Amino acid sequence: MKILGLDPGTTIVGYGIIEKTQSALYCIDYGAIKSPMTQNRDKFLNIHNKLNELIKKHRPDAAVIEKLFFFKNLKTAIAVSEARGVLILTCVLNHIPLQEYTPLQIKQAVTGYGKADKQQVQKMVKIILNLGAIPKPDDAADALAAAICRANTNDDLFH
Repeated sequence: MKILGLDPGTTIVGYGIIEKTQSALYCIDYGAIKSPMTQNRDKFLNIHNKLNELIKKHRPDAAVIEKLFFFKNLKTAIAVSEARGVLILTCVLNHIPLQEYTPLQIKQAVTGYGKADKQQVQKMVKIILNLGAIPKPDDAADALAAAICRANTNDDLFH
């Protein structure tokens, strides 16, 4: 079972793809979709096209995206929400089942503590996926954490 994790952002969208087998989780790919600081329409088209390429390359069976939890800056929250919409629509158009989790749920699933800090989550992602280093950029580590959360909280993936 391949799981695509997505961490939405305004100029950087983190992605991580893992494979869940009966006995372990394996990292297949991770990175970031970077969009130039241009008009939203160009950003959104870039995000859609790059995510489509990733989906066609890796053919994930499921996807997960981080829910917006709380933003102090309304302008940022709106921009991230728009990017989330593009990511969700791209998954839907590719017929990929999509689950959403809050940051608290993701941290709980990865570290066992819902209020873990970013460094704790990154270290656990490295350990769980048996990686040589903490994934960079941070957005990619967050996306892998979301994918781990999906793998660890949905036992129905093999049914």
